[in-house]
Amino acid sequence: MHFFKELYSNRKLILNLAKNDFKTKYAGSYLGIIWAFIQPIVTIVVYWFVFQIGLRSPGVKNVPFVLWLIAGLVPWFFFNDSINGGTNALIEYNYLVKKVVFKISILPIVKIISALFVHLFFIVFTIVLFTCYGYTPDLYVLQVIYYSICVFVFALGLSYATSACVIFFRDLTQIINIVLQVLVWMTPIMWNMNDPNKHIPETLKFVLKINPMYYIASGYRNALIDKEWFWEHPLLTVYFWVVTLIIFVFGIRTFKKLRVHFADVL
Repeated sequence: MHFFKELYSNRKLILNLAKNDFKTKYAGSYLGIIWAFIQPIVTIVVYWFVFQIGLRSPGVKNVPFVLWLIAGLVPWFFFNDSINGGTNALIEYNYLVKKVVFKISILPIVKIISALFVHLFFIVFTIVLFTCYGYTPDLYVLQVIYYSICVFVFALGLSYATSACVIFFRDLTQIINIVLQVLVWMTPIMWNMNDPNKHIPETLKFVLKINPMYYIASGYRNALIDKEWFWEHPLLTVYFWVVTLIIFVFGIRTFKKLRVHFADVL
């Protein structure tokens, strides 16, 4: 409880640092923070061109492929940015870590809130794109807020563990980058696991569903495309939160155990 009280008591500082982190990330470039939005949009366009134009992937569930694709990519962008930023938070802000009076436990959450700003833009972008294709927003779309919270909590728990460990094992950054590259295909985000033409074994489907990001990516699609509530998938929901809470507790304990050595190593 002390840990959460610490975060709550420093909520204004966290928000101010997150805003500053978001602004300074692209400081010095001509386009500034616009680069935060350009790269994901270019990525979406490239994937759309490869799969729909090049490989002629059909729509999924009578929905244009680009809509199905972006519904899965948007939460992935948020998760990817959160993990990369959160993992390197202590290294990036090492000058604050060395200050005895500074609450370093707020640094991972600062990076994730910074990534959240971009995510909010892409949620709006996605809803506008769906509207342009004739898919008017309804009550189901509100679930995007719930699934965004899911990504936030899951990424935060992981970030507390990785940010603490990377100080002692710098290769962890490269390992995480490789894992993320594999995970984006194993979620799955850019291919339809339930395509009847693919004949994927049920055992493999079960293994893929173990990945917590499967719950989130499919959740965004349930909200935007399938029009299903999250409580209609009780087993996946319970599984996700049990795994997430275990990771969160493990992350916090790892962070608290190693924090006394941070300043010495950095």
